[in-house]
Amino acid sequence: MGESGSGKSLTCMALGGLLPRGLRVTGGEIVFDGGDLTRCTERQLRAVRGSRIGFVFQDPSGALDPLFPVGRQIAQVVRAHLDVSRAEARRQALRLMDELEIPQAGSRYHAYPHELSGGMKQRVCIAMALAGGPDLLVADEPTTALDVTTEEAILALIRRLRAERGLALLLVTHSLPVAGAMADRLCVMYAGEVVETGVTRECLESPGHPYTEALARAARSLETSRDGYVSGIPGVVPSRVLRADRCLFEARCDYSTAECARQHPPAAPTAAGQAACWHVDRGRVGV
Repeated sequence: MGESGSGKSLTCMALGGLLPRGLRVTGGEIVFDGGDLTRCTERQLRAVRGSRIGFVFQDPSGALDPLFPVGRQIAQVVRAHLDVSRAEARRQALRLMDELEIPQAGSRYHAYPHELSGGMKQRVCIAMALAGGPDLLVADEPTTALDVTTEEAILALIRRLRAERGLALLLVTHSLPVAGAMADRLCVMYAGEVVETGVTRECLESPGHPYTEALARAARSLETSRDGYVSGIPGVVPSRVLRADRCLFEARCDYSTAECARQHPPAAPTAAGQAACWHVDRGRVGV
């Protein structure tokens, strides 16, 4: 979780070896099922993508080929990961469309992306992500382009699929209510780094980092405001390159001290998990 520019989507792309040309992982590990994905070859990553890890991205229109019917696109993903005939791939694609609650799957199989609503297109994308039978579903802000009613329907669908299929879910969001409703554990990112991790409910009720606290305060003001005023966070996300020698949140923080501007804080334990803040062990942070 984090605001735009925090590095959430880039982290997801790194997970699948999908970073844009010119970018690469230079340190750390991405551990999945006991193995470090940063050490995998492209061939090994292709074997993981889809069959072990499924990806759902923000813009369903951009993820679908406008020149092919959506059913065929699902069937192509099935055949890419499973050794089945075209007829069996079609049957599995139709089953996935039924599972994703796409009405009239038989006729919608032949529909083109532009003939579907945003919510239906996102259901198709989720079907494609599940076509290889993955253990982990990575959903990068899957409801960003949808209206509120459709957003709730898609999130409810993801919750059902997670329970029925026994999936692990990595959900990217900038919404605290969505994080609170969907996640067991929370990872808060800011300016390209993780600033707090822990049990979701405890992180939101008793934040260990000033940024998490400010996000929670803004979310509460959005729910309770009677005059339309929302308690925002002044300033903008800084460049990681320019500010790596100090706390990245220092210029926007209510608790900022000279120490914060001199040295980057280490991660310290909190009641919910851990947070990278000089004030954690001083009892200064907390909603």
